[in-house]
Amino acid sequence: MGTEKTVSAAVVGDVMLDSWLHGSVKRLAQEAPVPVMSLEATEDAPGGAANTAANLVALGARVRLVGVVGDDACGDKLERSLRLLGVETDLLTVPGRRTAHKRRLVAGGQLTARYDEEDLDGIPGEAERELLGRVAEAVAGADVVIACDYGGGVFTPAVRRALAGLPLLVVDAHAVAPWRECAPAVVLPNYAEVVRLLGDGGETIDRPAYLVARSDRLLELTGAGMVVTTLDGEGTLLHRGGSPPYRTYARPAPQHMATGAGDTYTAAFALWLAGGATPEEAAQAAQAAASVVVRRPGTAVCTRHELLRALRRQEGAVQSAERLTRLLDEHRRRGERVVFTNGCFDVLHRGHVTYLEQAGLLGDVLVVAVNSDASVARLKGPGRPVNPCEDRMSVLAALNGVDYVTEFDEDTPEGLLRMIRPELYVKGGDHTAELLAEAPLVRSLGGEVRVLGYLPDRSTTAIIGRLRSLP
Repeated sequence: MGTEKTVSAAVVGDVMLDSWLHGSVKRLAQEAPVPVMSLEATEDAPGGAANTAANLVALGARVRLVGVVGDDACGDKLERSLRLLGVETDLLTVPGRRTAHKRRLVAGGQLTARYDEEDLDGIPGEAERELLGRVAEAVAGADVVIACDYGGGVFTPAVRRALAGLPLLVVDAHAVAPWRECAPAVVLPNYAEVVRLLGDGGETIDRPAYLVARSDRLLELTGAGMVVTTLDGEGTLLHRGGSPPYRTYARPAPQHMATGAGDTYTAAFALWLAGGATPEEAAQAAQAAASVVVRRPGTAVCTRHELLRALRRQEGAVQSAERLTRLLDEHRRRGERVVFTNGCFDVLHRGHVTYLEQAGLLGDVLVVAVNSDASVARLKGPGRPVNPCEDRMSVLAALNGVDYVTEFDEDTPEGLLRMIRPELYVKGGDHTAELLAEAPLVRSLGGEVRVLGYLPDRSTTAIIGRLRSLP
């Protein structure tokens, strides 16, 4: 993001509790030809506006959540879970009202049914007056305000008007038309909501082309500075005046795995925008965050560390030394610690993987420098390397704990160390910090040197020797 201060966010909207009931089905009911599920586990998580707030906290923001719950056990459970996650809650209890509760039945990993309990009527006048006071207090001084309007009764006309004129109002709503008078900075409708708004059919195979052709109309109808139209597995389109629509792309995932992904997208987009990123950068960050949670079952959140790693994956892990230096400067501006290691990695084995996993846990960004083919030949002799440098780097880049991979042609990585200046230099194997030739240089640059655990009988040379001895 453009700034490293902690962003203060206010989330106002329809909160709910998401429950995932897991079990197995072994027979049909006698009463009707329906499956009988044997319940084995239940997972509860904040949903709706509460999930947006939980994602904001996980991404590093300071969050205050304003919403409405009923005087029931579901509301108590929701509030407790939010506090455990670090969300500052300001939930108004309305007697006689039910806390929105969405239960999903999952049998053998398949979603089989969902049933909801919720009150969709607008909140009564007394509750509205109390809520308006809480909203005014929450948005005062907030860097960004997010309105999550899912038709749950919180957003009466008066509550919407209370958010009009805010400098950075982000609206995630099932119906964005009523928000036009608020002139929001951003609205985030999905494709079906856009089609309803435009009212011109929208029955087309090429959904992105349909939206691109109506970009100006979308901005006019919503009164927003920006419109982000979400296309589920096809990504998103960012519309703003004076610029062509900007496309992000998603990796397809099963529909039932996408529960809450829109909340994650909204949270990341709003946070990055409030932190000084461009709208295009915010859209890329939001898409990366959503890609993290759609790989997980249930209602999930994306942490800041996971998002930064996902963004690095978008950039590509294999980088030239010059570009890597610039990228690491950005990480340091975010206060992140760089860990550096190097080696030939000619035949990747368990010893390599173990020490790289350990190294990745010692900082925020792990850089692996790989000896070029010429360098390996000089160090290891004829017949080496077995695998070319491009292949070795690609394999390393595929490891979860590795953030960046780069190549160097010298016999030692001293030139790279001077460029990168890591906070921590690590080596694995049968070394000691005192005998590492690079140790004095690293320390002179202000870094620390550490040798990690060694797995005996795990070496590339030994593996190659065994292979060559085979008949």
